[in-house]
Amino acid sequence: MAGKLVLVRHGQSQWNLENRFTGWVDVPLSEKGLVEAREAGVSLKRVRFDCAFTSNLKRAQETLRIILEKIGQTNIPIKRDQALNERHYGALQGLNKKETAAKFSDEQVHIWRRSYDVPPPKDKTDQNPEGISESLKDTAARTLPYFKSTILPLVLSGKNVLVAAHGNSLRAIVMDLERMTKEQVLELNIPTGIPITYEIDSAGRIVSNNRQPASVS
Repeated sequence: MAGKLVLVRHGQSQWNLENRFTGWVDVPLSEKGLVEAREAGVSLKRVRFDCAFTSNLKRAQETLRIILEKIGQTNIPIKRDQALNERHYGALQGLNKKETAAKFSDEQVHIWRRSYDVPPPKDKTDQNPEGISESLKDTAARTLPYFKSTILPLVLSGKNVLVAAHGNSLRAIVMDLERMTKEQVLELNIPTGIPITYEIDSAGRIVSNNRQPASVS
């Protein structure tokens, strides 16, 4: 029996709306993000979940809460873990993306945002005393071990699992599931608030999925 893995990027956040690099800054959902979370719930009403996972950031947690309320499944077990957090954008966190492109060039910002192994610049601040900055490769290095040890085994056993997380932690998971190359993942975009459903059998084979190609944003 195939289990369902449903991945949902949180609804639009306030800093998505303001076109800012967000990363680990704990910003709330925008009004549009609240609507997207409710619409995600409507689309998942026919799925009975066994458990759910989310990050330590409230935009993902709020998205999950709204979805579960919408589908009437607020009593399922929920686990939260930093492994599912968005990538850390280092010195770029809080900066407007358009202004950053004007300062460093569109090409450089595109590399920071979409390359596999080039992290944004580091900057030690009170909020980031360790000077953390993550590429997608770095994000995958913390997300995938947790996914493979804690989440995927449940799906392989036939469970239906919901994961509400972030663009880059979910990109890492999709890249691994679909065995994408480093070049292919550059064009992978995970839209806000739109569930991606994989049916995976006990041997780890993807029986079906509904992921639609999307333009880079």
